[in-house]
Amino acid sequence: GVTQDLVRRRAEHNDGEIFSLEEVSLHQQDIEKIQHLDKWCRELKILYLQNNLISRMENLGRLKKLEYLNLALNNIEVIENLEGCESLQKLDLTVNFIGRLSSVESLRHNVHLRELFLVGNPCSDYDGYRSYVVATLVQLQCLDGNEISRSERIRACQCLEEVRRRVMEQEEQQVWRREKEKRGDTGDSVWLVTGLTAKRYPRQQEAQQEAQQEEQQEEQEFWNTPCSFTPESRLEAHRHLEEKRRAMEKSKEKKPKPQRTLITEDGRVLNVNEAKNVWLRPLLRHMDTSLLDVDIQPTYTRVSVKGKLVLPVEVKPDSSVAQRSQTTGHLLLTMPRVSAGPGRMDLFRPKSMEKIRDFSSDQTTNQLHCLCFLVRTLC
Repeated sequence: GVTQDLVRRRAEHNDGEIFSLEEVSLHQQDIEKIQHLDKWCRELKILYLQNNLISRMENLGRLKKLEYLNLALNNIEVIENLEGCESLQKLDLTVNFIGRLSSVESLRHNVHLRELFLVGNPCSDYDGYRSYVVATLVQLQCLDGNEISRSERIRACQCLEEVRRRVMEQEEQQVWRREKEKRGDTGDSVWLVTGLTAKRYPRQQEAQQEAQQEEQQEEQEFWNTPCSFTPESRLEAHRHLEEKRRAMEKSKEKKPKPQRTLITEDGRVLNVNEAKNVWLRPLLRHMDTSLLDVDIQPTYTRVSVKGKLVLPVEVKPDSSVAQRSQTTGHLLLTMPRVSAGPGRMDLFRPKSMEKIRDFSSDQTTNQLHCLCFLVRTLC
């Protein structure tokens, strides 16, 4: 429907202000009902609502300054509720479903109406259609893009009664056909789609292939089945396309990846070799200090980001200190040993350690490299 957010987006030329808006284009917005415009946009002079799914002309009577209304390519069947549009000069109802040609008489109150377009409606095929409209709307100057001459209006007014009788007969037949179409009694089925039920197969792959084939068959039957061009068929086609679009968007949604297990419960570091996964020394170096939680125990030290490191000697947790450089990101743990002097844990620096082999060929070294720490015992 018509929302305030939609109107504001379409009012960029007016700095997003809708109260003083004089022209707005709401075409191809899948609008099914006209609403709120008579309250939000009282100053409207030009309103484009073509190529939507509007079935009724409503909530327009308060637009006193409206001069041009475009409702082409919608589902309108009756001309109504425009008596309040006192300034209306041009009305476009091209390619709708107007069968009640007598409803044009409601436009007599629009004394400033000069142009009317009804081409592409069922009523435009009636015998006497043009003469009836020309004689009924004496203020009209142009019908379906063709100017109305003075002589044409005189002839139309002279035979108005006879033309009205023929028009009423054709209108009754059209109303009767529409009732049959709504009940589905016509020979042409309206967007008939057969409900094919999926069969069950023991193998999942075969079942998926069968489901895809049935879906393709249903799609072909939907578009290839003969149907009448009616408001119902337009709505059905629109909803079918919407369902397909939603299903496609849902299939494109990325499923959340399972959480990686980098550290086992016993503190063992797992190696993860995959593209775009840089999590060695550069990541730890620039990591926020608040993400590190250091827990020093008598037999091991645990860093919550990378797990725990087993210490070669027993230390005193209560007397230990953790420090980190704000410049380089190096983490320094000073831990006094139980039996001797302090023990230190400093950042592991691969370039300065000649005895450390390539981390891809040694599991222990790989774990130390991932953690970026090395335990050193100092006297």
